[in-house]
Amino acid sequence: MTAISNTTARVLRYTAFALDPAGGNPAGVVLDASGLDDDTMLALAAEIGYSETAFLTAAPEHLDGEPGRVFTARYFSPKAEVPFCGHATVATAVALAERIGPGDLLFHTPAGAVPVSVAADGTGALRATLTSVEPHVTEAEDADVTEALAALDWQPAELDPALPPRIAYAGARHFVLAAADRARLAALDYDFERLLRLMQRLDLTTLQLVWRESETVFHVRDPFPVGGVVEDPATGAAAAAFGAYLRELGTVTPDARLTLHQGHDMGRPSTLAVELRPTDRRVRVSGTAVPMP
Repeated sequence: MTAISNTTARVLRYTAFALDPAGGNPAGVVLDASGLDDDTMLALAAEIGYSETAFLTAAPEHLDGEPGRVFTARYFSPKAEVPFCGHATVATAVALAERIGPGDLLFHTPAGAVPVSVAADGTGALRATLTSVEPHVTEAEDADVTEALAALDWQPAELDPALPPRIAYAGARHFVLAAADRARLAALDYDFERLLRLMQRLDLTTLQLVWRESETVFHVRDPFPVGGVVEDPATGAAAAAFGAYLRELGTVTPDARLTLHQGHDMGRPSTLAVELRPTDRRVRVSGTAVPMP
């Protein structure tokens, strides 16, 4: 692995989807990654140790976007590059807004172009709203569901029949499994290596494990063994995919606004807002971000 002791890249540390540095999902943010090669970015992400670190460079002139507010963004977990990361996008957008002012940004990611708008909310905190790439949802094979349940040590009877297993994509692939009750979701203790093998075979980023509290309020947990992380405390990419999943099932209105609570079982509470629009298949995910001490 590339040594990084001599790199001049400045790493910022923000937590996304929370106002308290003790909550949310921490992300590394490198606002100027010019001159860093892939090995160095991976090594830096591994040293930082967060589930993802975002690396920005100024976008080439041929890419669309307002000069000075359009960037190429790449995301690395401690183990590998991922095509898109929602919480690191929110963290990076807020970090940029603190330096160049709120407004519209455009991130060209490996998954596609992701517009992000940043504005102060009613409390004065900066809130970033990302718009996903075009999502899609596919059936989950019965054998893959069986293997996922075995890795989680869940029984089929513990699933919510109203929310069937699916694989949802909104920049990265997530396996959606819905628990029938909150206690099942809270008691997460899975076989890391077994789940890792399944996720590698299916090219998954996380499992999106959910419990439905009400029509628009959900509690979620996201195992992330492919990134070398047991669990993510806030997963914006999975939240976008989950919004697309609910719309595909027809269980929410076309203009639904959803609230996802994540990280509570880990002691890092996070709140993710998901918005669907009837005239646009893309999904919007919003959250705050604050610097880590």
